[in-house]
Amino acid sequence: MSILVCGSYAYDNIMVFHDRFKNHILPDKVHILNVSFLVPELRREFGGCAGNIAYNLSLLGEPVLPMATVGTDFGPYADWLTSCGIPDRHIKVIDGAYTAQAFITTDLDDNQITAFHPGAMAMAHENRVDEAEGVSLGIVSPDGYEGMVEHAEQFAEAGIPFVFDPGQGMPMFDGETLKKIIDQATWVVVNDYEASLLQERTGLSPHEIAERTRAYIVTRGGEGSLIHTREHRYDIPAVPAQRLADPTGCGDAYRAGLLYGLRRELDWETTGRIAALMGAIKIAHHGTQNHRFTADEFFQRFHEAFGYRP
Repeated sequence: MSILVCGSYAYDNIMVFHDRFKNHILPDKVHILNVSFLVPELRREFGGCAGNIAYNLSLLGEPVLPMATVGTDFGPYADWLTSCGIPDRHIKVIDGAYTAQAFITTDLDDNQITAFHPGAMAMAHENRVDEAEGVSLGIVSPDGYEGMVEHAEQFAEAGIPFVFDPGQGMPMFDGETLKKIIDQATWVVVNDYEASLLQERTGLSPHEIAERTRAYIVTRGGEGSLIHTREHRYDIPAVPAQRLADPTGCGDAYRAGLLYGLRRELDWETTGRIAALMGAIKIAHHGTQNHRFTADEFFQRFHEAFGYRP
């Protein structure tokens, strides 16, 4: 039985500007802004929430089925999936569209200017959850609006437990839609900033969200994470990283660890710690899919960090 990961595949084009934006943007001229930044450093990384989550699950040895819509430029990414042993039978190519792409420019103060082209992601609703066979668990991660809404409904109708991860898609949802999906979902996971938005838009407290689901998980970066259930709140510590190279994709790595624990029906303390270690491993590497480990290596690190093996 596999984990169905609904979400986006994207190319992340990451550029570094060897100066500071503030030296080139005049506050009294922003109404006629016309600037150009020389970016001698450029990396093109494989990304997207579904891509990152599926990659991390494959490192843990979990059977995973990503579901996404991509463009006709997906060839290099498809080759990468094949080399990683990740199936692509539920990744649909949309003719005449590009794969979703982010263009991120970072300056020397770590400020970022990002442009995002959704491309084929907007057609995510053309995929259906019931097209995938042998699914025991799923996640609805950031994707096209219609796709997220419909995939949540389809998981619920099929009786498949799933995680709702609104992530960067949060601005697309109003409070009533969020409450509807929360009621359909088995678990909800957000970061601390997204938690504030979710609670503000729905008018629900963390305890009230936990009462509507089996658990409400809030990640807090270096401060660890909180797992709210109907009966208890678990404080999960962060794992010290070997180095702080790049936080991009840490949330997706955490979610892969979360799905690993849920599929294996581990207790919340262990599930949260697996997720935390996944994030710590990822942050030590640039890009979202450049870290490597075997399952044995991972659980050796888990033992070193927490003193026991799951």
